[in-house]
Amino acid sequence: MSVKLSDLKVKLFTDGADKAQIVEMAKQPHIAGFTTNPSLLRKAGVTDYEAYARDLVAAVPDRHISFEVFSDDIPEIRAQARVIATWGEHVHVKLPVSTTRGETLYDLVRDLVNDGVKVNLTAIFDVPQVEEGVKALAGGAPSIISVFAGRLADLGIDYKPAISRAVALANATNNVEVIWASTREVWNVIEADELGCHIITAPADVLKKLPALGSRTAAELSLDAVKAFRADALAAGLTLDLKGRAAAE
Repeated sequence: MSVKLSDLKVKLFTDGADKAQIVEMAKQPHIAGFTTNPSLLRKAGVTDYEAYARDLVAAVPDRHISFEVFSDDIPEIRAQARVIATWGEHVHVKLPVSTTRGETLYDLVRDLVNDGVKVNLTAIFDVPQVEEGVKALAGGAPSIISVFAGRLADLGIDYKPAISRAVALANATNNVEVIWASTREVWNVIEADELGCHIITAPADVLKKLPALGSRTAAELSLDAVKAFRADALAAGLTLDLKGRAAAE
């Protein structure tokens, strides 16, 4: 049985930092929020972080938006988190699970959520990180834990244990949700929904394909492919000289 967009329970976030694209996606009622990160900000050419963020929040004031800290020093990370938290009612502060030196940020996360800061704990890859991360978030402000399923899959690592554990632990709290992050394809949205993820964040080009869910059968897709191959062969002017071949065989 095919799945339609209306069947999905998982909330859909757009992952990106281009303002025009975010505003465009915000026009779609099925898009519940947005996530950004420093890599996406760099790609979008952002130089004045706060001005950009406040402008974006003003453009989509009713949606979740995650903005990430960029310091590698724990006291400065704390200060940046508190500044970012002031940018809007629906802003979540993205905090990596550790510094580049491997110093975990669980204690800082716990302090921030207990002070009312909404946190998106990111760069989560394994079950121990899931367990410590949810423990740090539980009981505080509404927060999220982002499991990078796509990057695990890229290296042939099974992401389901981390996702399933995160969902089970989050469901035992009253404030934590799970994001399926680093989405690669439309099927990931179906998987995230089936595994009980609360949210999936995906590039706009993936999310734009979702309205077509359930619109074609496998047989129709097969015929479409055959027709496309035939049309392209004709358009390319492909020929084979078959004269005399049959007789020779």
